[in-house]
Amino acid sequence: MKITIEKRAFPLAQPFIITGYQFDDVDTVWVTLEDGGFTGRGEGVGIYYAGENSDTMYAQLEAIVPEIEKGLTFDKVQALLPHGGARNALDCALWDLQSKKSGKSIWQMTGITPREVTTVATVGIASPEKMAADALAFAQYPNLKIKLSGDDPIRRITAIRQARPDAKLVIDVNQGWNFAELQDYIPEMAKLGVAMIEQPLPRGMDEELVGFTSPVPLGGDESCLTLEEYDQFADRYDIINIKLDKCGGLTEALAIARKAQAEKKGLMVGNMTGTSLSMAPAYVIAQFCDFVDIDGPILLSQDIDNALTYKEGGIVSIPTPDLWG
Repeated sequence: MKITIEKRAFPLAQPFIITGYQFDDVDTVWVTLEDGGFTGRGEGVGIYYAGENSDTMYAQLEAIVPEIEKGLTFDKVQALLPHGGARNALDCALWDLQSKKSGKSIWQMTGITPREVTTVATVGIASPEKMAADALAFAQYPNLKIKLSGDDPIRRITAIRQARPDAKLVIDVNQGWNFAELQDYIPEMAKLGVAMIEQPLPRGMDEELVGFTSPVPLGGDESCLTLEEYDQFADRYDIINIKLDKCGGLTEALAIARKAQAEKKGLMVGNMTGTSLSMAPAYVIAQFCDFVDIDGPILLSQDIDNALTYKEGGIVSIPTPDLWG
């Protein structure tokens, strides 16, 4: 087996701001696996709040090239790397390679019957007026995900709701509130018709959610990275956000999704931004989800060849084998 590792950067159409962080471009690692004349690809973006970037992911992958060249299985991928963007890129490349070698689609390999999904469009943090304008610019998207911080969140959501009374609103605080703020903001968020509040409290500081009943469903993102953390913390949240870069690939993401489904836990699939090569395996997890956030490519200046199609109404086309799987 041969592996090629590349660092690839994709500029964003405009700066994208969340709590405590600004993205100007997306720095990725691409893994290409070749075996027996067949090729598979995967993309890793990494967990920015865990210090991952294209350099760290590249170094992780480069260190295990001799082991990869001996051959890979999905179990071996899990053993070679910890959860994170590097393992995601390698794991998804192996799924693509195995699909091409077997002549089976990803849907045949997983036993899932695909349906088209409807993604949110994400509005980054800006002035209330700019966020309302951005929400209007996404008029073709019925579902919006709104990034918020502790800086006047009610005024921002009010402006967006006035601009888009038709939209289903999910808000993502990215660990930006404390428990008292959450309690203060929830009643007004409920009045404004917010469908879900994602990651309101800092990772590791959400014990106060145990037994707490919220009129707006609460979602866990940074607090639940892996299957092990799902087992530990799922009872604190109504909805769990699965991101392949967090858990380390489609293999573990499927395990989380299937366990959550069995336990009737609400699910969301998310992304750390990225091209359609990141969104294609996330599309598999979207089949399990109440909320779908695979809008990373629409934030880019330009997507890759054979990309997903984002259609009227926020509907995203099923990935083609030319892209992945």
